[in-house]
Amino acid sequence: MKIRAYVAAFASVMILTTAFAAEGKIDLKGIKCAMNGKAAAKADKSVSFNGGKVFFCCGNCAKGFETKNKKDEKLRAKGNGQLVATKQAKQAKCPFSGGKLNPSTAIKVASANNASVAFCCNNCKGKAEKLSGDDQLVKLLGDAAWKKGGFKVAKAKK
Repeated sequence: MKIRAYVAAFASVMILTTAFAAEGKIDLKGIKCAMNGKAAAKADKSVSFNGGKVFFCCGNCAKGFETKNKKDEKLRAKGNGQLVATKQAKQAKCPFSGGKLNPSTAIKVASANNASVAFCCNNCKGKAEKLSGDDQLVKLLGDAAWKKGGFKVAKAKK
């Protein structure tokens, strides 16, 4: 009986330890640098942005992002897109209307690491699908959309 209790306790500790270790890790598989969209992002090249971390291919890109993002909404939208693509940020509302999300309307934003953005209805989804490139990026993940869409980065648990 005691052996079963010890085995069960050990298994529980191992499961909890694994869950906590995995929780803080950000998966960068398929994530590209926010400055150089062709290069892979690296875990050791990051800057704090909008409550999360944006990752880059090198230190020069990280420095460039820190200095240029204050004046460049497209660059901020790319950073926001990476926060969504790496699952650091969650969307709460439609970026166009501020309405309740319908998960079946989600689309991928190609210029933002294929970040998934959802809408309240098919009309808003259609509006987004008519946009392309940088225009789509800024309209779905730029400053106004970030605020209206209620995007939030989850606080790190201690």
